[in-house]
Amino acid sequence: MAPNDPSAPLLRIENLRVAVRGDARGPSTGDAAAEGRTGVPGGGEAGREILPGLTFDVPRGEVHALMGRNGSGKSSLSAAIMGHPSYEVRSGRILFDGEDITRLEPEERARRGLFLAFQYPVAIPGVSVHSLLRQALKAVRGARGGGDLGPREFRALVKEKLEALGIDPAFMTRGVNDGFSGGEKKRLEVLQMALLEPRLAILDETDSGLDVEALKVIAAGIEAMRSPDRSMLIITHYQRMLEFVRPDRVHVLIAGRLVRSGGPELAGEIDRRGYEWLAPEGAAAPEAEAAGRSQAP
Repeated sequence: MAPNDPSAPLLRIENLRVAVRGDARGPSTGDAAAEGRTGVPGGGEAGREILPGLTFDVPRGEVHALMGRNGSGKSSLSAAIMGHPSYEVRSGRILFDGEDITRLEPEERARRGLFLAFQYPVAIPGVSVHSLLRQALKAVRGARGGGDLGPREFRALVKEKLEALGIDPAFMTRGVNDGFSGGEKKRLEVLQMALLEPRLAILDETDSGLDVEALKVIAAGIEAMRSPDRSMLIITHYQRMLEFVRPDRVHVLIAGRLVRSGGPELAGEIDRRGYEWLAPEGAAAPEAEAAGRSQAP
């Protein structure tokens, strides 16, 4: 597959095998229960293989949903796509716009236009939201060959995005995620996405912990980002986000394996029937089953 081939999918995962590194010491997501003993998003014991050989595509301009119970490997996949240091790609490839990015550093992936909205965003006391967004936008524009925005242009752009997401401008002076509510953290993730305009946006359980009104605002912000040149991968285990953001395709992950793909109607069927009818015999690992039962609403 040649780089920048318009007929190729924007994201292609080829027979990807991923395990938690034995020396996993990646940056914390801020959720100890989810990270388990390793400090790894999604948890998992060091050395355990989480994805045993995953293959799927996300074409240009499409919104795909990846569904599965807690512990199925969804967050681990998102971290592997972004190059999280706590994960080891044992074999297979991650192709972005035809380029093999499997061994690239996370910052290089971000410069190419990948973006991950975390399920549990980390607090950065002492760094204002304004500073974070200004520096992130400067870096992204520089990587794309564009110049830095002047202060007035930056303020105007931020004002437009804040209004669209229903965020008080005073939000910009606060420390990043410092004392933020769950809804505020998710709004900041979507605000970053709106400003940086990534080519591929991965939203890892952005709907978790949100009430219906906050979910509608977040979903509207995501819908506004739809573009023929942008793809999105929405990771969730409930249908409710997909009631407001309609995906082109839905994929189901069980114990690290893709067991079903279909149209938007597949999410509704899962909502009615659960995941058990999709699981091949012996596919779900005991820890995944336990996680799904213990965290079910």
